[in-house]
Amino acid sequence: DAFDSKKEEALKAEAREKWGSTAAYKEYESRGTKDSRNAAEKMMRIFAELGEMKSLSPSDSSVQAKIGELKQFITDNFYTCTDEILRGLGEMYVSDERFKENIDNHGGSGTAQFASDAIKEYCK
Repeated sequence: DAFDSKKEEALKAEAREKWGSTAAYKEYESRGTKDSRNAAEKMMRIFAELGEMKSLSPSDSSVQAKIGELKQFITDNFYTCTDEILRGLGEMYVSDERFKENIDNHGGSGTAQFASDAIKEYCK
């Protein structure tokens, strides 16, 4: 599974504490993702696909298209993902060991860093 249920609940509580007052979090709550586990698994597939692209430059057009797909997936399934939010997520993917480990488990070692670098390029 993308996250085990205890980790998932802990992450939800932490997110609520950190971002509960933001418009994006309120949008996320109002949408009430029906099948969050399925959405998380689909998102991890995007990271797995990014992992397969690590031999490319983060600025490669196909990598940038995949980042655009990630951004749209987040918007379609969770909340409106602005470039500012995406930039913050990219930083979190490498600074938070839980996210880094999960992403790297799905895309191979270094995928979180590659995704973060590609997101930086995307948000320039």
